[in-house]
Amino acid sequence: MKERCAAVIVAAGSGKRMGTKISKQYLEINGKPILAHTLEVFEQADRITDIYLVVGAEQTAYVSEQIVERYGYGKVRAVLAGGAERYDSVYRGILAAEGAEYLFIHDGVRPFVTEEIIEEGYRTAGTYGCAICGVPSKDTVKITDENGCVVQTPLRSNVWNVQTPQIFRYDLIRRAYDRIQNEDRTGVTDDAMVLERMGEVPVRMYRGSYMNIKITTPEDLAVAAEFIREREKN
Repeated sequence: MKERCAAVIVAAGSGKRMGTKISKQYLEINGKPILAHTLEVFEQADRITDIYLVVGAEQTAYVSEQIVERYGYGKVRAVLAGGAERYDSVYRGILAAEGAEYLFIHDGVRPFVTEEIIEEGYRTAGTYGCAICGVPSKDTVKITDENGCVVQTPLRSNVWNVQTPQIFRYDLIRRAYDRIQNEDRTGVTDDAMVLERMGEVPVRMYRGSYMNIKITTPEDLAVAAEFIREREKN
């Protein structure tokens, strides 16, 4: 029997840095919302059995009708209202996906994930219990103090830029998120950090793609439009 591998696609943000009236995940590229381009990959990925989509509370009906139903995404089991912060939204997706063996948590505005990235994440998580996608940093990174003065320069060979998906055995990420509900969540910016705080297993990086960008700014949108045009040509 096929393992249940559920994807929680998080798209509840407002996207202030984009500077548009509508949230970035609903901006269209080549006539289709960014969120739809992202969902398309998970819908078509053989490994994924279920999708739980977490969006702004006021957008659930729109997303259900104009994205999920319109484009026929049959793996979407629920469109959920997100919470005040990203980790609140993710937790709602985790609860909804109860019964899954593995959980893939992914940004709704990262449409250039590939099935190969999904498969490699599954294989890595199968060995280590968790796997987070990323790419080695091309730049030297500086750590500064509150005054902007450099206090450390980590070895570039040890520095990764983190992406999604982040993949976890369901029991691990559920336990970590259950625990953090009663803790100070200041500074938690990705799902791996929740597991890192628990300290039960090491978090394993695996290589994604420099093309697996998160669309955040108008510049990203222009790059994304070109990527999608090239992808659809092929």
